[in-house]
Amino acid sequence: MFGWLRPVMAAIWKAPARALLKLGVHPNVMTIVGTAGVVFGALFFFPKGGTALFWGVMVITFFVLTDMLDGTMARLGGKTSRLGAFLDSTLDRVADAAIFGALAWSFMEVDKATSAAALVCLAIGSVVPYARARAESVGVDAKGGIAERADRLILGLTATGLVGLGLPVPVLTWTLWALSLMAAITVAQRIAKVVVAARRDPEWNTDVERKVEREPHP
Repeated sequence: MFGWLRPVMAAIWKAPARALLKLGVHPNVMTIVGTAGVVFGALFFFPKGGTALFWGVMVITFFVLTDMLDGTMARLGGKTSRLGAFLDSTLDRVADAAIFGALAWSFMEVDKATSAAALVCLAIGSVVPYARARAESVGVDAKGGIAERADRLILGLTATGLVGLGLPVPVLTWTLWALSLMAAITVAQRIAKVVVAARRDPEWNTDVERKVEREPHP
């Protein structure tokens, strides 16, 4: 949905990325710092409720943008690596868990519907990257979908911030339910890509089945 923003943000981050590389900062450091900031912003501000929701969103947004620097730094500095890709993907899951988990915790006693929506959004949202990773492990490109991580973060954080500024809580509740539905559709879209690949080439499907049987399951 917001995929068109990626090249724009990449262009914006080139100057600060080059500056950090000159200072000797490694891209993996930015990944860790960005995640730590997101976790702090979510767990420290969100449980306070009220206007703290807005300030939590501001802190999280800053560190999410900071976290985006790592990819630009890795490309410009020639420091792309499997470790970096692993850290980035894994810590993204940590950040998501902190954001939606903190929302669930914050509204547990105040509004159970919102708390439940946040938990469902977290649960289904975690399947989205897993579906892509498993698809790629069997040789299928399963990127895309109507609600990738950036889409869920932008919409979820916007609704949270607006509620912190005084909009009624149902704005956040229904946004989270909508994001849950969109995430489920995204999972279905990625599954469909694998199904299409399997039907297009039955021999590929057989080979993959043999390969999967030899691989340890997570």
